[in-house]
Parts: sequence; C-alpha cells; structure tokens
Amino acid sequence: MNSACLFRARALWCNAAKQQSGATLTSEHKKSSLVALTLAAVGIVYGDIGTSPLYTLKTIFDPQHGLQLSTANLIGVISLIFWGLTMIVSLKYVSLMLRADNRGEGGIMALMALALNSVTTHSRFYFPLMVLGVLGATMFYGDSVITPAISVLGAIEGLEVAAPSLARYVVPLTIVVLVALYSVQRRGTAGIGRWFGPVMVIWFIALAVMGVHNIVAQPAILDALNPLRALQFMIANRYIAFVALGAVVLAFTGAEALYADMGHFGKRPIRVAWFMITFPALALNYLGQGALLIAHPNFIGNPFFHQLGAWSIFPLVLLSTMATVIASQATISGTFSMTKQAIALGLLPRMRVLHTSESEIGQIYIPAVNWLQLIVVLVAVIGFGSSDNLAGAYGIAVTATMLCTTILTFFVTRYRWHLPLALCIGATGFFIVLDVMLFSASTLKLLHGGWFPLLLATILFTTMMTWKRGRQLVFENLQKHAIPLDDFLQSLFVAPPARVYGTAIFLRGESDGVPHALLHNLSHNKVLHERVVFLTVHIREVPYVAPEEQAQVTALGHNCFQVNVYYGFKDEPDIPRVLQQCAQHGMEFEMMETSFFIARQTVISTPGTGMAPWREHFFVAMSRNARGAADYYQIPSNRVIELGTQVEI
Repeated sequence: MNSACLFRARALWCNAAKQQSGATLTSEHKKSSLVALTLAAVGIVYGDIGTSPLYTLKTIFDPQHGLQLSTANLIGVISLIFWGLTMIVSLKYVSLMLRADNRGEGGIMALMALALNSVTTHSRFYFPLMVLGVLGATMFYGDSVITPAISVLGAIEGLEVAAPSLARYVVPLTIVVLVALYSVQRRGTAGIGRWFGPVMVIWFIALAVMGVHNIVAQPAILDALNPLRALQFMIANRYIAFVALGAVVLAFTGAEALYADMGHFGKRPIRVAWFMITFPALALNYLGQGALLIAHPNFIGNPFFHQLGAWSIFPLVLLSTMATVIASQATISGTFSMTKQAIALGLLPRMRVLHTSESEIGQIYIPAVNWLQLIVVLVAVIGFGSSDNLAGAYGIAVTATMLCTTILTFFVTRYRWHLPLALCIGATGFFIVLDVMLFSASTLKLLHGGWFPLLLATILFTTMMTWKRGRQLVFENLQKHAIPLDDFLQSLFVAPPARVYGTAIFLRGESDGVPHALLHNLSHNKVLHERVVFLTVHIREVPYVAPEEQAQVTALGHNCFQVNVYYGFKDEPDIPRVLQQCAQHGMEFEMMETSFFIARQTVISTPGTGMAPWREHFFVAMSRNARGAADYYQIPSNRVIELGTQVEI
C-alpha cells in the first residue's frame, strides 16, 4: 500500500539517490541511512502482514471448514504457511516484483501505467490491461477497508481470552479505536510516525520470542520445514485442504505493501527488513503457535494470546492493538495515495487533497475518502462482528489483487523488458498458478463474507470506468465543436482587438481548440491581454517528471504562447510553481499581473449514444461535485476568472 507516513525515510532515500549520482558520503552515513530506512520499512511496509498471526491459525481450523485439528494437519498447515511466505513473498514480491519498478515506484497503479506503456494505445491489449489494473486497484480498496476492521478486532478479541465476560465489549472498543484513528488523520502522522518502526520492531521481537518459547517445548513442529509435509497435507485432505487454503492466504496479506512502498524506501531496505526481521519473526511465531496447539489443542479458539500463559494476555492485547493501529494507518495512508494517483490518471474526479506535512509531499489527507472509508469499515465491524467472520472477505480481496499484479507483470517482462516468451511464462506462470489456486479457494467463501469486497470493488470499478468514459465523451464533444487554435489566431490578428496590460492564462485541454473562456472574454469584453498564454496539463504514465522537464513553451506569434505542463501521476500539481520554471525559456510571470481564465464545464445528459442513462446521470453528479480546476492546481483564487460552458454527452 502506498503509505504516506514517511517523513524521514523519504529524505534519507533522496540522499541515497544523490549518492548514486555522484555525491560522496561516508560509509558511516551509508550505513546509518540503510538502518533508518530499514527501521521505517518495518514500521510501514510490514504492519499488515506482521499482524496476520493474530487470526490466521484460528481461522484455518474454524469448525466451519471441517478441518480436523491433529498433529499431522497442524504440521501440514504450518508447512503451507512457511513455504507460502517463501514462494509468494520472498520469491514473487521481494525477488521479482521489486524489479518491476516504474522509475523507482511500485504498486498496482504504477505497474498498470508501466504495462500500458509497454504496449501501444492501439494494441488489443491496451484496454484489457487498463481494466485489469483498475480491477486490481478496486480490490486494493477492499483490502484497505478490511485490514483495519479485522486487525483491530483480532487484537481486542484477546480480551475474551483473559475474561470471557468481556466479549460483549470487543466490538464497541473496536469502534472507539477506529473512530479515534480516522479522526486524527487530518493532523497527519509526523508526530507519531517516528514511533512506528520501533513499536513494530518490538512486535516482531515478541513474535519471535513467543515462537522460540513454544518450539523448544515441542520441537516436533520443525518437521513443517519439510515442503513434503505441505504436499502430503493437501493430498490427504483434498477438498477440505482446498477450503482451508482460502484461510491460509491470510498469512500473506500485506505482501502487496512491500511492492507499493518501493518508491518510498528503495529495494534494499525492504529486502533487508524482510529477510532480517519480518520473515524470521513470522516463521518462528507460526511454528510456535503450531507447537503450542500440538501440546494444547484446546487453545485453538485463540492460540496467539495463549503463547506465554495467562500473565501475558493483557500486555499482548495492548501491544497487538498498537501494532494493528500502525498496520491500519499504513492502509489508510495507502488509500489516500492510491486515490491521488487515480485522480491524476483520470479514473476519479478531482477531490480536495490536504498536505499534513511541510517537509514530506507524500503525506496527504483526503477528507471525502477518509470519512467514506470509516463508514464502510464500521459497517464491516458491526456487520461481521468478529475477525473469524471477516476472514472470508479478506481472502478474496488479497488474492484478486495478487492475481492482477502477476498478470500485469507478464506484460511488463514480455513487452517492456523484451525477455524471451518462455522465460516470461516461466517467471510469471508459476505464480499465476499459485494465485489462481488461492483465489479459487477464497471464492468458496463468497457467501460467507467474500461478497463484501466484491461488492465494494464493483461499486468502485463502476465509478472509475463511468468517470473515465464520461470524460472521454466530454472530450469527444469538445473536439467536435473545437476551433483550431492556429487558424483562429491567424484570423483574429487580421483586425486585432484592443490589448490591455497584463498576462492572461487560458487553461485548455489536450488537443482542444480555442478555449471557451477566450471566446467568452472576446465576446463580452472585446479586449485581449498584451500577453496571452494557453496552458495545457498533460499527465504522463510515469510516477514523476523531473522539474526541469515539466514546462515546455512554444511561441505562437503576436505575443501568444502555448505552455505545456507535464506531470507524473504521483507529482503534486502546482501551476504557480511550474510557471516559475518558464523563466528558463525566457518567460517570467508576476502573479499580481496575471489572470487565469478557466471555463467551468456544466455537463448535461442527453438521450442517444454514449452511456446508459443512469451512468450519464451518475457522471453528471460526480462532475458537479468535483473539485474545481483552480483549487486542484493550486492557482491563487484571487487571480482566477471562471466562465461557464455547457457540454452535452
């Protein structure tokens, strides 16, 4: 997930990038940077997968699955988890996916943009790849809703172990924690974010210590390290084992986060954090829980909180609640980041985006997304009531995103890296088989919670595709009535209008003709400013565009200019800042002498071709509530003149 609480990590990573480009740093500084980045990665990247031991084993052996709790089955399940972590996380994500970076950035949106860049817009694969990327993104949103709900529920359910009479307080306490968490999002995480890494390190140390304690008591569980035990388990239990596989996937939730956060930390710190801290701690704890259940099968109701005895339950509840809040914070921040990228790629309407840090551009807060997500999370907590009930919903969201990621990776390796077909199939085919198996097993829970993320994904997918199609229809309508700019200027200056002091900047879309705002201004005011600039914003399918490449100026004659502004989908749009860069092209702007003319489009649904009537009305509603262009591009409000125009679709 594309977390935003990275105030120190990002600065350190920038220093590392400067070092690679020629700056000289001492070996001590290099070592310090790696340690700091690794610590930050432990706190942000691995919070989700790190809290999976809270609920994974008790869900696998839920009586509803029909899997008998026996020593052979325990060893088989732990073997599945261990080798699943090895193959899916260590091999697929840490070894393969971290190589598929889009100029250093990762995540489903960055991967989709990379895959789309690998084929032409006229390719038969272009639209399916876009749909696949959008589908993966919508499933990520489902994951980001379920993670806070299941994680915090799983932590607070430890109270039931200490005192069964406290069971009725689990859901209310979960609601209190979640409401408090979402309420402080507007303040950002700069104040508490520095503690994320240390707290999660303590968490992983606790996992490892508990695991070793129980392994020593029952070393027979080490037989699970033999991959044949996983295979024997699947063969012996067949269908029941396949059903249980849908719960085993809970041990791999959060694997997508290490890929999504690659741009914030870099590959090496993420790999070091996984192999040195996270993987050993998780493996030891799952082995330890298996050993505990061999000796005490009656603890299957919640084995995690029984690992050290009754004295440790309340401290573990406190520590696990802190860990799950950190894991939830990472998914919430990732949702904000994903939404911002979707807006830039034209998949969602513009929304209000607030920055919560003066030093870290990635720390953002989107009020609409924050409160909508909280509502859905609370619905999940109240509706499902326990982490066991939410487990079925979790599996589908996670495995669907994994499958989409793997398929997109095939197109990147084949059409971007131009690797041999056999190698591409070999590199991704094995993981596609694994993903299909896990997804298929998860779909068995469709009626037991699996419908929930699918419903969320359907709503979001419909929203994104409706917005994208609606914008396309608006563009086609504008193109139909567009007046070529060059021809217009040539005829305009045959008998030029009076020109007034100052600079007028007219925003125009890509491939648009004469801006409607210019036509309205000439029609009503009969004047033209002494310098006229036509400004067009282009979003490239890359994360970032270098500042020196963001502005291009073309002279059109008669002191008129076309300024093309280029942003990546993770860049922060800031028109006044990019106009300052025009000085290197011989154009300087004084804001108090510059007026921005923007045509505010009012979209009207009309019968005929286009979308279904309900989709057109939905698009019109979104369009009317979208954030204004001036606000989104950070144009000073006192320098903006808005002129209305109607567009039929």
